[in-house]
Amino acid sequence: MFTDTVTTAAVLREMAGEPGDLARAKQRDRLDTHCRAFIARSPFLLLATANARGQCDVSPKGDVPGFVLVLDDTHLVVPDRPGNRRFDGMQNILANPHVGLIFLVPGAGETLRVNGRAVITREPALLARMAVEGRAPRLAIGVEVEECFMHCAKALRRSHLWDPAKWPDLAGVPTGAEMLQDQAKGLGMTRADLERRLGESYARPLY
Repeated sequence: MFTDTVTTAAVLREMAGEPGDLARAKQRDRLDTHCRAFIARSPFLLLATANARGQCDVSPKGDVPGFVLVLDDTHLVVPDRPGNRRFDGMQNILANPHVGLIFLVPGAGETLRVNGRAVITREPALLARMAVEGRAPRLAIGVEVEECFMHCAKALRRSHLWDPAKWPDLAGVPTGAEMLQDQAKGLGMTRADLERRLGESYARPLY
């Protein structure tokens, strides 16, 4: 399928060049006041993990701004809210603790990238600090920060992610029920069944 590929870092650099001084200088090994402020205002992040074989997964995590708890300059905690219980990312962390996170703030062009080592924690006192509506998460992902830096706004500017006038027509986007009907045919559920099941799932308490 792919024939003309780049297979060495030397060729990659020859074609794309080296990062500038600013791109190098912005990298930090701890969360400064700017990183903390960004995380405090972020309601959404993407968590990237990989298993022992290098097979990757990216999982969305979202809640009210500030849902990620920053413990100090090098440690943060992401609560595990109720979901589909696949635990793809957590199972990867058990095999390979290296993780990458991208924090987004709606309307902001820049994003915050954080890389580090993760653990799964069930420490009661820590989980209690992330309780919502009296419900504490049963588990959380603790991250020891190894590097963090602001990522420029070019990707979000090109995508017009925050510009409703540029959003695609959802009429051409398959619904969750449409996708599941084809992807889970063995369950013998109709589209109406799936729409009802998804609706009930989304209506349940989020915490």
